[in-house]
Amino acid sequence: MVKYQKNHLMYNKRIKEYVVDEDEESCLVPFGVICGKSSHINKRAKPKLLYFVFLSLVFCSLILTHHLLSSNSNFSLLYSFGFDKCSEADINTSICSSVPNGTICCDRSSIRSDICIMRGDVRTHSNSSSIVLYNTDGLSDYLSGNDDEATPIQHEIIRPYTRKWETSVMNTIDELNLIVKRDSGTHHKCDIQHDVPAVFFSTGGYTGNLYHEFNDGILPLYITCQHFNKKVVFVILEYHGWWITKYGDILSQLSEYPVIDFSGDKRVHCFRETIIGLRIHDELSIDSSLTEGNKSIRDFHSLLDQSYWPRISDLIQEEEREKEKVGVNNNQISKNLNKPKLVIVSRNGSRAITNEESVVKMAEDIGFLVEVLRPERSTELAKIYRVVNSSDVMVGVHGAAMTHFLFTKPGSVFIQVVPLGTDWAAETYYGEPARKLGLRYIGYKIWAKESSLYHDYEKKDPILTDPDSVNSKGWEFTKKIYLDRQTVRLDLTRFQKRLIRAYHYTININ
Repeated sequence: MVKYQKNHLMYNKRIKEYVVDEDEESCLVPFGVICGKSSHINKRAKPKLLYFVFLSLVFCSLILTHHLLSSNSNFSLLYSFGFDKCSEADINTSICSSVPNGTICCDRSSIRSDICIMRGDVRTHSNSSSIVLYNTDGLSDYLSGNDDEATPIQHEIIRPYTRKWETSVMNTIDELNLIVKRDSGTHHKCDIQHDVPAVFFSTGGYTGNLYHEFNDGILPLYITCQHFNKKVVFVILEYHGWWITKYGDILSQLSEYPVIDFSGDKRVHCFRETIIGLRIHDELSIDSSLTEGNKSIRDFHSLLDQSYWPRISDLIQEEEREKEKVGVNNNQISKNLNKPKLVIVSRNGSRAITNEESVVKMAEDIGFLVEVLRPERSTELAKIYRVVNSSDVMVGVHGAAMTHFLFTKPGSVFIQVVPLGTDWAAETYYGEPARKLGLRYIGYKIWAKESSLYHDYEKKDPILTDPDSVNSKGWEFTKKIYLDRQTVRLDLTRFQKRLIRAYHYTININ
């Protein structure tokens, strides 16, 4: 179930504070990014370190002077010494866009997720929940004062899940230790050498809920990996076999390599580059200005087409063979094909439409070919995709199943029934994203009389008259009252106007 976190997500952005020595402070850059060579291990400064820092400050002063005199300066000399930029980061460029070999760069600037990149000799150690990067650069050893291969030069900790701002769920996500060690030339075990990058992420958290599976997992995976053109390996923490089966069609469009179960596969996997964590933009949407190649949510929809249509084609062929056996009336089928199709995504229990049969009959009388979709956890996504993608109008009550709007064709109509107390969430999680996909979105906000709560409370009770005041008390009140204990009985006369509007729109554009 989608957890409403309006205040947390929009207003309670927390900035992590770092306590550093004076010598380390100059190697911190804005937006919570840690320079690749910096260490979280504080040591007493050695004379040789102080001497080198003094020379570095003089050198940086000369570079800064040159930068002020020349607008074309790009601090390339700093990179030649293996340092990240210590100047103010350009907010229009991608943080960690240039990571030297033997280093870790962590972008912790986002309220939604952390991203770390490791480049060089990277090896997995699942028993210790670690990814180790062996550094052959002697300069970093000199700077850290580290002569022992066993002592980390740098140590970062990350939980690779895209709800960083929600502490309660993040505490359930497995941690990964990202460690840089000095390479003394000792042979390090490598069971499998990969020649493509790896992306590490978790399928824990709210996995099991359709909205979260797409919003927190599949879409961020697309954003993070689409530019690799399938030349990437996925390494999953909190691996679930059912998740791989459910989303295998999509995964095969993003990677041509087998998925690795990080905890279950005890072999040492070696990579030259790893990305730990996923990038996420907004609710069920993609900001094309932030993606390589300016990919948008419509490009993601095209990927869904590529993922599911091969399987759908097989299903259609199977059905055609069955029709030939039983002798189906093709005239009736042809007649139905001329009607715009409306699919109702049905619910049982909470937020169900209790007069759904009447709504179906009314829609058929208007002129729709109506199909009621009752998806189960075990329902193959290709079958759901086929039903929704072939429709002209999708109707459903606010809830995780509305994520299926991603399956509709751009230009289709999406009517979301909005129960009491769900206005903000309905618009934020589904209404606005649907418009970004190019759908004609209609939010049908029910009246109090259309809610089952109308019969449970006094007519002037704030639960009926002022849902915002109830929601302001906290998530537990929203869930208990508006999500778990409310059903809907639509006012047919009122709802009919929306269906007629949708009908005329579909026949005019087809």
